[in-house]
Amino acid sequence: MEKLGGLDAAFLSCETPGMHMHVCGMLVLDPSTMVGEPYDHIRTMLLGATTTAPLMRKRLIGVPFGIGRPYWVDDAEFDLDRHLHRIHLGHGRDDRSLAGVLGDVASRPLRRDRPMWEIWVVEGLAQGHVALIAKMHHSTIDGIEGVSMMGRLFGVAGPEATPAPDGGPRRAPGKRPTEPEAGDQVVPEAEWQPERPPGSLGMLRRALAGRLADPVEVARLLPVTATRLGSTLWQVATRRRGEPGTVRPFTAPRTSFSATLTPNRSVAFTDVSLTDVMAVKEAYEVKVNDVVTAIVGGALRRYLEQRGELPSRPLVAAAPVSVHGRTGSVKGVTKLSLLFSSLATDVEAPVERLRVVAAANARAKEVSGAMGADTITRWAGQVWPTALSLAARLYSSLHLAEHHPVAYNVLLSNVAGPPFELSLAGARVVGTYAFGPITDGAGLNVTVISVGDRIGVGIVACPDFVAEVWDLADAVADSLDELTAAARRMRAGTSRRARRPQPA
Repeated sequence: MEKLGGLDAAFLSCETPGMHMHVCGMLVLDPSTMVGEPYDHIRTMLLGATTTAPLMRKRLIGVPFGIGRPYWVDDAEFDLDRHLHRIHLGHGRDDRSLAGVLGDVASRPLRRDRPMWEIWVVEGLAQGHVALIAKMHHSTIDGIEGVSMMGRLFGVAGPEATPAPDGGPRRAPGKRPTEPEAGDQVVPEAEWQPERPPGSLGMLRRALAGRLADPVEVARLLPVTATRLGSTLWQVATRRRGEPGTVRPFTAPRTSFSATLTPNRSVAFTDVSLTDVMAVKEAYEVKVNDVVTAIVGGALRRYLEQRGELPSRPLVAAAPVSVHGRTGSVKGVTKLSLLFSSLATDVEAPVERLRVVAAANARAKEVSGAMGADTITRWAGQVWPTALSLAARLYSSLHLAEHHPVAYNVLLSNVAGPPFELSLAGARVVGTYAFGPITDGAGLNVTVISVGDRIGVGIVACPDFVAEVWDLADAVADSLDELTAAARRMRAGTSRRARRPQPA
């Protein structure tokens, strides 16, 4: 039995009928080199994975009166076939048909009376491809952990083993989850016995005992937070003249998707060349994330301009940033901070937009550093789940997001995956995409993940406010093309100047 971390519980508590707090990932497979049925391979892998990933067998149990955070407990009635689903679309269906399935999957919240994950195997795609869609609650996963977990659950392998980010062991390529390595906790299926959770009185005693430490933690947090807030304000106030200002929440322009969500979701996806992104990065001496942000800004500018909805002020992106390893003893699966940055949608010239974005991102990192990596996660642990849930439902039911300044316009995540192509049970992975949640007041999420030489771009929107999400996906490639063309022109000009004879 394991208590949820502060942010994990917050993601559960702030979920409303229109605001689902799950994330989705999708692998598109070419099974032409796979022996046997893809569905059978995936089911076998999942059976093995549930013995090495304990959270896959755990369900939620709440604390009476919601005075404390919930716990994960073993699901005594765990049944894999409640979580694994198979769909056949026919034959030769395109990406839009696949996106329709994914949008339907994303439109429905996960049940809380069983482990909070689902896997969908979608067959009948063009070229014989098969898609694997994974849906998991955000309380169980974040971006960095998601990349690692996908590889762990399905034995996704690259050409060679690489060290884990923390220096620990990583599963060798081609090894299935049923083949344990050092450090894996393996419980054979026949020997697994679910832990019996305590009764309501026992849960209440645990919660009350935990709450006794709250005043001490708050007393520690207040001076630390005050100091960090002062440092942040100083960072904002002392920016140099001519430097882009720090982007602050609640200063974003209102758009058609700055509204209260309905349960419906629409999805689109595309991919672009990482080589092209790196060429732009090198040409203008910026970071990969700056190029990605500028591409999304350019795509949104094109999308809104075509509809006559382009605001005069730049759109603001909220970027979740993993702070694993920088939060000390703070418990929990999800450990995130937020950066607020400009998408520079008010800038017409692509290269100038890139420079504005790069400067804004640099300022956002300085401000985030001043606030500290563990500020959000520590304060999240002090919020009573019942109070947060009531507040979230009241906020949604009263449509308050439509009556106060806009906090941000888009949730934008950039996740670095492995730098090599992947395979799954002998099938080549030809597409990798991730899809994050959307929130009241910001009905658009763009999640970018790089694998090998491709960058997959996943877009989630509320279709009641973003009518043609595929138009936005199509604009992503156009936005990158503008920057790569400018980079080529700049390199050609530099080359000509270098060959020009110098005066004696």
